[in-house]
Amino acid sequence: MSKRPTPHWLQRSIRNKLLTMALLPLVGVLPLLVAALAVWGNAAYDRLLITKVRSDLAVARGYFDQVLGEVGSGTHAVAASHALNLAVAAQDRRALRGHLQAARARLGFDFINLYGPDGRWITADWADSTETAGPRDTAMATSSANASASLSVLQHSALMALAPHLAPRLRIPIVPTTNAAPTQRTVEDRAMVMLASAPVLSADGQILAVLRAGVLLNQNLPLIDHINRIVYPEGSLPLDSLGTATLFMDDVRITTNVRLFQEQRAIGTRVSQAVRDAVLGRGATWLDSAFVVNDWYVSAYEPVVNAAGERIGMLYVGYLEKPFRQAKYTVVGVIGVIFLVVMALSAWFSVRLARSIFQPVERMNATMQRFEDGQSSARVGSVTARDEIGALAGHLDHLLQTVDDKTQALQRWGEELDAKVAERTRELEQTNHTLQQAQQQLVKSEKLAAIGQLTASIAHEINNPIAVIQGNLDLMRETLGTRATDVNGEMKLLDEQVERMRLIVTQLLQYARPTEYAGYVDALDLNRVLADSLVLVAHLLANRRIEVVQQILATTRVGLNRQELQQVVINLLVNAIQAMPEGGTLTLRTRDWIDGQASHGTHPKGACIEVQDSGAGLSQAALDKLFKPFFTTKNDGNGLGLWISLGLVERYGGRITAENLSDSGGACFTVWLLTEPQVPDAASAATNNGRPIQGAAESPIFHS
Repeated sequence: MSKRPTPHWLQRSIRNKLLTMALLPLVGVLPLLVAALAVWGNAAYDRLLITKVRSDLAVARGYFDQVLGEVGSGTHAVAASHALNLAVAAQDRRALRGHLQAARARLGFDFINLYGPDGRWITADWADSTETAGPRDTAMATSSANASASLSVLQHSALMALAPHLAPRLRIPIVPTTNAAPTQRTVEDRAMVMLASAPVLSADGQILAVLRAGVLLNQNLPLIDHINRIVYPEGSLPLDSLGTATLFMDDVRITTNVRLFQEQRAIGTRVSQAVRDAVLGRGATWLDSAFVVNDWYVSAYEPVVNAAGERIGMLYVGYLEKPFRQAKYTVVGVIGVIFLVVMALSAWFSVRLARSIFQPVERMNATMQRFEDGQSSARVGSVTARDEIGALAGHLDHLLQTVDDKTQALQRWGEELDAKVAERTRELEQTNHTLQQAQQQLVKSEKLAAIGQLTASIAHEINNPIAVIQGNLDLMRETLGTRATDVNGEMKLLDEQVERMRLIVTQLLQYARPTEYAGYVDALDLNRVLADSLVLVAHLLANRRIEVVQQILATTRVGLNRQELQQVVINLLVNAIQAMPEGGTLTLRTRDWIDGQASHGTHPKGACIEVQDSGAGLSQAALDKLFKPFFTTKNDGNGLGLWISLGLVERYGGRITAENLSDSGGACFTVWLLTEPQVPDAASAATNNGRPIQGAAESPIFHS
């Protein structure tokens, strides 16, 4: 395998070699290392946030299970109360209600009901003295009760049989939520309760009654707020993040401290379908970022199940992601700034070190070149380096001095020899005079021929490094992005010098091959081009009663060849004048072109010119074929004017549109031009009405 040749710019300059050796690790290796570190750090940071919310979910679940256990143990303790046992035996309803009310206040339950062994309702904590004994929702009573509590989802009627005083908390309007699963339901009137049963036993172990107690979770704000305080106590989250907790029945938030707006809680909103499918559908635990109501949270969801193991809802905890995301970006930005500072200092030191090597070498090379050109007194002189390069410079000066001494001795001997020869050759001077003149003329002719060939060769060869320089300047701007603003002045100076070389090359090419000379794209003042074009069609306007109205508003220059743009504008003006054979109003407008994306920046995308006539307008058939070649509505036209104009404009990334004016009649043609000309692939138009655009693979040379 043959070796890959060294680039020309490295072969010819030790300066480039040393700078490449010094800067390549800085601009190549170090950025890759920093990028790898940033990617790894971002992933590790995200894993840390997920680990945090996983532990938060475990704490919330632990407390939730603790409350569920307390419901069971509290129910068992009330059922085992001796005072309650005596009141049941005495069938004293007033005493029973007093015991149940005291127990509910002490335990924080929402209801406590007492049933007979046969399921007959006896009394409840919420009943009053007017209530009479009798069956009420006997399906909720059971003779085989136990003290363990479980989660249950009850229908509206079932909860009303247990605790009708809880009706205001039961009805939850369902709020339409983005990304939630489709549903036709508008109200959630079911109840999720922590429910426990315990038997009231006599001394001999007989079941005297069954105690049924529970806590309603619908809109149970104290419970969810307490869970949130346990999981996220004040000051536990850095960066002013906000912790939240929510309990879902199915996919509907039935109690939460997530705010919908201001102090309005997001009760009735629903979870996204993706979370619902993962947690309720597959029984998985969701640990990821999620959009909760109106912001992004680092979220954890896990299913809650009833006594039968069925998934009936979800428990959620999470904290606001924005402060952590901002902190992460701040750290990345600080690391980036530190990296840039370190890289700049390292580059400065490396360049200084490299300069101490290549500057003496360049001085020695320049000295040798001057010596070869006849400057026998040329010397390197003293150099700051005290290493091998400094010693080499001293040896070179000594060598040049020796050569100069020998050369002067040879010159003296040569002068003496010339004096002797001159005396013998005077008789030949007259004879050789004519021959010398002929020889000089021949040499001059050969030199002129060589200069002509060399001019063409140099002009073409210089184009290559010019293209490399311009390409690298563009690559530097693209790579540096907004950081290029610090060196805009230097880059502009480079652009000007590249353009100067390009003009020199063009002049050389014009000298060598004038027929191949091509014009440049200029940064044109659209208002000036319009004014110049009006002058050229003034004779046509004078022959018809046409009033010209101008609205000149454009402030942005456009990139186009002046002659081609003038050709387009004149063509549109002539068409508008011909559309008004009996006279009318010709309205000309120029304005800056700002599209949806460019409007967010500080510079417009380009400028446009509108040519509007008050003629008969265009038919739909004409609008469909307006820019097709050979299509014309005039008897003396060839149908190529608009087609050529569109091709000229699209070559630089612009376009031409046409429309009828419904309010005032007539037609309006708009020419959209870019500030920076683009090839059609980079612009919005890739084909000209189905035909390839000539020159689409070549960018025009822009001259500002």
